[in-house]
Amino acid sequence: MIGSLRGRLVSKAPPQLLLEVGGVGYELEAPMSTFYGLPAVGEEVRLLTHLVVREDAHVLYGFASDAERQLFRSLLKVTGVGPKMALGILSGTSVEGFAACVTLQDATALTRIPGIGRKTAERLIIEMRDRLATPAPAAGLGVATSTGAEGEAFAALVALGYKPAEASRLLKSAGGEATSTEELIRRALQGADR
Repeated sequence: MIGSLRGRLVSKAPPQLLLEVGGVGYELEAPMSTFYGLPAVGEEVRLLTHLVVREDAHVLYGFASDAERQLFRSLLKVTGVGPKMALGILSGTSVEGFAACVTLQDATALTRIPGIGRKTAERLIIEMRDRLATPAPAAGLGVATSTGAEGEAFAALVALGYKPAEASRLLKSAGGEATSTEELIRRALQGADR
């Protein structure tokens, strides 16, 4: 299996991109979350990959982070979810946002992703709950861990529609010695109103 590719980015037209590695051009499909972090055409990039072998094609998928690839692979194990839908989910929400929706059992938020109906959202929550037993880490987002009051407040803000980076910023600005998740959320939302 091809685990990763490092090469020159030749073209990018979501969801497809072309990566030249040692004179060979690899066509990949990638979620929008990966596209946002891609350098300009002509620059070097490294992507983690997952190869899907079908009867009529071999399709290579590219990801900017291991968390994205792991979620993609977990989604493929859900009944009725194929690579196209898994790519759509990763394009419609972040890894942390998806984990928050599953943890909070927020099927309504999942139905906002194009191609995800109510039944699929409920199936995702049921089948992914055990696979996401440990919440996705919020490292690099300013939240030390995903457990405790701060992690729960972060997950709640993401479920309310805030982007992960903004949720982290709001929690940082809330600061202080909050004793509960509710207090942290209240302070963060007050900071958002300013």
